[in-house]
Amino acid sequence: QVYLVESGGGSVQAGGSLRLSCTASGRTFNPYFMGWFRQAPGKERQFVAALKINDGNAYYADSATGRFTISGDKYTLYLQMDSLKPQDTAVYYCAAGYRSTYARGDDYDSWGQGTQVTVSS
Repeated sequence: QVYLVESGGGSVQAGGSLRLSCTASGRTFNPYFMGWFRQAPGKERQFVAALKINDGNAYYADSATGRFTISGDKYTLYLQMDSLKPQDTAVYYCAAGYRSTYARGDDYDSWGQGTQVTVSS
């Protein structure tokens, strides 16, 4: 069993920054991708960014490109969020996956409990 715990969420004004962290614990695991997703109230879960563990390549949703940066490794994952907008308000989830695809929730097998990010205008 792999346990993922997110932290770093909070409230910030538009244009501000937050850095989310995700720590993994439990049995040894070797994910193919570590990713960040988000879900706003009344909306579907949305892909934000993914990190390919074996080569460090990063992949972003269009909404995150140029503003968010994913980094870290399989045990500690980060999401640096800059130039935040009110539409970034959501619960952000960390996930670990063993498939070669990364943009869907079904690509991931382990999830954290989420951390709330609220951006005010």
